[in-house]
Amino acid sequence: MATPRVFMIRHGETEWSLNGRHTGSTELPLTANGEKRIRATGRALVGEDRLIVPSQLTHIYVSPRRRAQRTLELLNLGCKDKLPWQDQRNHSDEECRTDAKIQTTEDIREWDYGDYEGLTSPQIREQRKKEGLSPNWNIWTDGCPGGESPKDVTARLDRLINDLQSRFHQDAIGRPKEEVGPSDVLLVAHGHILRAFAMRWVKKSLEENPSMLLEAGGVGTLSYEHHNIDEPAILLGGAFMVNVVENAG
Repeated sequence: MATPRVFMIRHGETEWSLNGRHTGSTELPLTANGEKRIRATGRALVGEDRLIVPSQLTHIYVSPRRRAQRTLELLNLGCKDKLPWQDQRNHSDEECRTDAKIQTTEDIREWDYGDYEGLTSPQIREQRKKEGLSPNWNIWTDGCPGGESPKDVTARLDRLINDLQSRFHQDAIGRPKEEVGPSDVLLVAHGHILRAFAMRWVKKSLEENPSMLLEAGGVGTLSYEHHNIDEPAILLGGAFMVNVVENAG
């Protein structure tokens, strides 16, 4: 039975992610090491016998920030369509591995940090102390002054999840695999927003403070229990895909 998956990939390392500075709307390139690690992720996890199978992808949502778009480029998925921000495709027909459509959406951009843009957590705590506010700042409950609240982020993520499930998973889940075309979805975005997405995927409030980490260049997987769209789940360990059945010897 078909059980579609959602893969979440955080963009590669930037100077600010390396230094712990909150990066929302600021445009920063990947570091040389960040690019190298994303290429390695693509080689290790993308392929017909790997975790992310290009031919099984039906759609890709990507943040409008350049660091996320560059990460998608470096994964070398072999998209048949050109990437929306490029003038032309950079690989041949023979190198195409997926018919997945690529969609740039504001719904998966990073949390708007507002007044805390570019600051580290210790700097935010110190700033709040000077302002007479509690230094025990928690983005999941407090949000960001001048930016987004947990309620704001929840609204756009719920909209995205509804779009994803209704367009790509609703008609595929639970049906025989041979009757279903590609149904996996890929998100390429940012640390806080992808952790928040995982929380909303399993219908938890952001205020519950997700004790989850997603490193720069890291990959996470979401799916469903019991082939049931009403039982979304976080997939702690996804198996690599193998389409051949080997005889026990």
